[in-house]
Amino acid sequence: MDTPPHSLDLVLPCYNPQPGWAQVIVSAVAGLQEALPGVDLRIVLVNDGSQRGIATGDIEQLRAALPRFSYLESKVNRGKGNALRAGVEAAREGICLFTDIDFPYTQDSLLSLYRQLAAGETDIAVGIKDAAYYRQLPRMRVRISRFLRLLARLFLRISITDTQCGLKGFNAKGKKIFLLTTIDRYLCDLEFIFLADRTPGLRMKATPVRLREGVVFSRVNPRILLTEGGNFLKIVLRSVF
Repeated sequence: MDTPPHSLDLVLPCYNPQPGWAQVIVSAVAGLQEALPGVDLRIVLVNDGSQRGIATGDIEQLRAALPRFSYLESKVNRGKGNALRAGVEAAREGICLFTDIDFPYTQDSLLSLYRQLAAGETDIAVGIKDAAYYRQLPRMRVRISRFLRLLARLFLRISITDTQCGLKGFNAKGKKIFLLTTIDRYLCDLEFIFLADRTPGLRMKATPVRLREGVVFSRVNPRILLTEGGNFLKIVLRSVF
């Protein structure tokens, strides 16, 4: 029997976070808990081999402030996809969401995806960008996002082409599919949507989400683009064979 929809695991991958990150989590979780009275909210933090930014005091602060907190740590940096799989595998509740450690999306965006899943409207809830979202992105990120969407539409023919928004959620059925992914870095999201699209009977719903005020975007590393180009090719080959 599935866990009732009054529980939620929130998975947060973490790598070399900025100062003050632990308090950001505490404040965001407090707001979510207030908006979801009666919901058992559990935080799963996954340290993906950080070389700086995480002190023992940060983890102690989180343990003291969050009654239901789990901390996983990798000694080496394996990538966001690998960190997410570790966190999702450790998730115990019927519904799981994942997002970035700086909580770049509004609280209403997270609540919207959770409520869709809790109401049984879908098995996988996918945050996507709309025109307002794109207006807040740096120009380079807009170009990369739209180019990847074009490639996904042309070569993979998936129903949701905006795969890289960092807010997604799923129930137990969606969790099984997510754990089938193999890509260790950012295109794990694309691989997830690709696999879900090819799973008969699995429901998937796209929902526009909003960025919160003051979000700071990191610079895109050209090496990451090269690595992800190879990962995209792997997914294309998987679709052919």
